[in-house]
Amino acid sequence: MADKKKISVKKLIVDYILMSFGLFLYVLGWQGFVVPTGISGGGLVGLSTVLNYATGIPIPLFYGVINAGLLVVGTIVLGRGFGFKTIYCIILSTILFAVLPKYEWLSNIGLNTIPQDSPEAPLRYLVNPILGAFICAAGIALIFKRKGSTGGTDIVALIINKYRDISPGRVFMYTDFIIVASIILLPNKHLSDVIFGYIFTIAFSYMVDLILTGNQQSVQITIFSQEFDKVADALIYDQHRGVTALDSVGWYSKKEGKVLIVISRKQQVNDITHAVRDVDPKAFITVSSVSAVYGLGFSEMKRRTSKSSDNKIKRILKWIDSD
Repeated sequence: MADKKKISVKKLIVDYILMSFGLFLYVLGWQGFVVPTGISGGGLVGLSTVLNYATGIPIPLFYGVINAGLLVVGTIVLGRGFGFKTIYCIILSTILFAVLPKYEWLSNIGLNTIPQDSPEAPLRYLVNPILGAFICAAGIALIFKRKGSTGGTDIVALIINKYRDISPGRVFMYTDFIIVASIILLPNKHLSDVIFGYIFTIAFSYMVDLILTGNQQSVQITIFSQEFDKVADALIYDQHRGVTALDSVGWYSKKEGKVLIVISRKQQVNDITHAVRDVDPKAFITVSSVSAVYGLGFSEMKRRTSKSSDNKIKRILKWIDSD
């Protein structure tokens, strides 16, 4: 019992150390690459950035106050308090947003030293959002892996989901679109600022997905071959992959045959296609992404105990905030 408690405490300490480092990366990406470029992104940080451009009030003030309000409203509407990890992430990220800009080295990273009237200035506006997106994605992915959350639009999505059958992902998409587009309403801002903001937002979302699920992404490979029996044997015995053979008929030739279907991880596609080509160079192969795979060797199917929206929200909250 004591050993389990030591492991639990050790895991908790590691969680908070890694979340702190992830928050540092997340804030570094924003303050070092996005804000100096004069663009915005999605989420509450993006909204705080737009408000900062409009009023000159520091980003951490907007970020901290709005997040505090969302925590109170979320607790009232959802009927429970939020986990300490969420509160910790909000407090530390607010502090980092206030402290990091005070260091001079922050303004010299990326391509911030390129003058705006320089011929290389367009490169700065293109490269900075991509670099910032990568750093922010690495930070936020590290936070998510440790069951942390920076609050913001996460809380908004949970509140809306309680009363409307709208997925959190769709809420994020709508809010990010509006926040990034709103920057064009400010003086001295142009359509290019909106475009570069969308570049940052899209790159950030893509990289978060890549980091969190890159090694877990699965594909369905469909193989059309007259040597289907030899191909299937090669995949089973050499590549150790399961194969399903479906009856098929070539409508032009009227010849009966088999279509082979293989489910694999994305990184295994090259090995499988090369194995097929070695047996039958004329084989026709298609590769399709699949959103989820449940079964032996892949994800386990989780049984749902209730279909109510309240239980669905509780599961999301537990995933975000559990210590």
